[in-house]
Amino acid sequence: MPTIALLPDHLINQIAAGEVVERPASALKEILENSLDAGATEINIQLEEGGIALIRVSDNGCGIDKNQLPLALARHATSKITSLHDLEQVGTLGFRGEGLASIAAVSRLTLISRFEGADHAWQVEVQEGEISAPEPAALHKGTVIEVRDVYYNTPARRKFLKTATTEFGHCDETCKRLALAWPDVAFSLTHNGRVCWKFPAQRRQARIAAILGESFMEEGLPVEAANGQLGLFGMIGSPTQSRTSRDAQYFFVNGRFVRDKLVSHALREAYRDVLHHERHPVYALFFNLPPDLVDVNVHPQKSEVKFRDSGAVYRLLKGAIQQVLAGTMAGSQSAVTTAMPPDNSAFATGNTPTYAADNSSYQPPATGTPQPAWPRFQQTSMPLAVGEHTPAYFEQLRPASDLPYQSGTSPISSFATLTGNGFQQPLPVTDDSQSPPLGFAVAQIHGVYVLSQNQHGLVVVDMHAAHERILYEKLKQALDQHSIVSQPLLIPASFHATSLEMATAQQQEDALRDLGFEVAPVSPTHLALRAVPIALQKADPVALVRDILKDLAEVGSSNVLVARRNEILATMACHGAVRANRHLTLPEMNALLREMEITERSDQCNHGRPTWFQLSMNDLDKLFMRGQ
Repeated sequence: MPTIALLPDHLINQIAAGEVVERPASALKEILENSLDAGATEINIQLEEGGIALIRVSDNGCGIDKNQLPLALARHATSKITSLHDLEQVGTLGFRGEGLASIAAVSRLTLISRFEGADHAWQVEVQEGEISAPEPAALHKGTVIEVRDVYYNTPARRKFLKTATTEFGHCDETCKRLALAWPDVAFSLTHNGRVCWKFPAQRRQARIAAILGESFMEEGLPVEAANGQLGLFGMIGSPTQSRTSRDAQYFFVNGRFVRDKLVSHALREAYRDVLHHERHPVYALFFNLPPDLVDVNVHPQKSEVKFRDSGAVYRLLKGAIQQVLAGTMAGSQSAVTTAMPPDNSAFATGNTPTYAADNSSYQPPATGTPQPAWPRFQQTSMPLAVGEHTPAYFEQLRPASDLPYQSGTSPISSFATLTGNGFQQPLPVTDDSQSPPLGFAVAQIHGVYVLSQNQHGLVVVDMHAAHERILYEKLKQALDQHSIVSQPLLIPASFHATSLEMATAQQQEDALRDLGFEVAPVSPTHLALRAVPIALQKADPVALVRDILKDLAEVGSSNVLVARRNEILATMACHGAVRANRHLTLPEMNALLREMEITERSDQCNHGRPTWFQLSMNDLDKLFMRGQ
């Protein structure tokens, strides 16, 4: 019978290394986090063969005392925490005390450090688990860590490493994530003797532009919101900047890059109405909260977190992003140039803001937000036939619904009403700067696209997509003004429920009733659904209530109902929008343009497709080689 025995320390470190050091990028992350915790303002990274042959990180931090060098390489030895109280409110990037020990167990590691005030630096080496005695070394300031031949002593694990190019890609991404979170620290990366990039200490906008590109900063949308002790700031990409992969999504919690399902779900829901289902948003968001409100001790690689109040985090993220995206009206100027946070804001400086511990709560935008004052734009008369006298197409295509949808109250009525054989003769516009953002319509092509002239050049509008967005937003506003009406089921739907579903149904009884559901337990293991929202009465009731119970259990409120409701409204708007080959008069085209300029999210239709496109005069000149 085998006996129980204690494992040797070296084997324990190798087992831990399997969790902490997944690849060279994991080792690099642990070392860089130690440099940042040491207060470094300049970090230089040198790699060879994607980090497999060499990882060398030098910083100008506080350094390590000679007597502390062996402890720095020992397992579960750290200066970051001393008690359970410290663990519950971790404010540093590293805290486990197993990073360097795990790296040293599977590589040849050299540590050189000069403590502040010391006469010179000291050096220790680790090989096969043996730590050498400290020896004098030459170093001006800070710490240098060299890691050679990752997994040289565990060939089976080394076989799982990819090519040097692939491993370097992971290392490069790791460095950029930390550089993005710490703009006040200078970073440089060298691979195989070639400098890949170098970032000086700079403002946050400049660092984001250096990593995500100038176009992201020019067309992106700044975000800054707070709810008591929770704060969010950063930059999100407009829907037109979306990508086919998630490679440009950066979310940081107190300076730590994390991948969290709650966060991903909140951002995906915020983009739902404006992003195509095959595209992914681009963002660099920084979330700050007191350390005791988040648990970072969830995964050995510290890439996952748990929030104490996940519902508040979810509502802040989704509400703030939705509010920013709601301002993307067709023809509006870039939000970066018109709404850039002040120079002393957390977004600009990169400093961690402090949020008051009060009971204030972030309120997402109201569905019926006041519209801007209607501008007094006028179009010069055109020597073209406007077309036959027909009623405004918005009146013809009014959705057949008992919902309160009054298009007559919209400014479009004044544009869509024909007088005689076209426009009344208005005063001509002599200054292009006085024209509306989307200009005035000049023609319609194949009954699909509307051509308009504005001060920048030519605007091409997909009339169906644009009208679909306008109708969709109006239907949402109309429905949100009334409480949800329930439809009792003739025969209650009974289904087997899990223990979590049973508990959620009892705890969230009021929330379910507000959503239009009546759910009651009929046995210790079964729930009965007696009423559903009337707008969703054709949906599968059991599947729907299960999804909502799951949402209520995870985030404290349900987004399934809103998503299902919006899907129905989107279908209604699609069927009600003007179709291809529908002849529009000039007043109707202009009415469409004016509505686009005051409708939220009108840059995209409900499915995420663009509704309009701008061709500048320079673009047109290039087509005809003018000035060349």
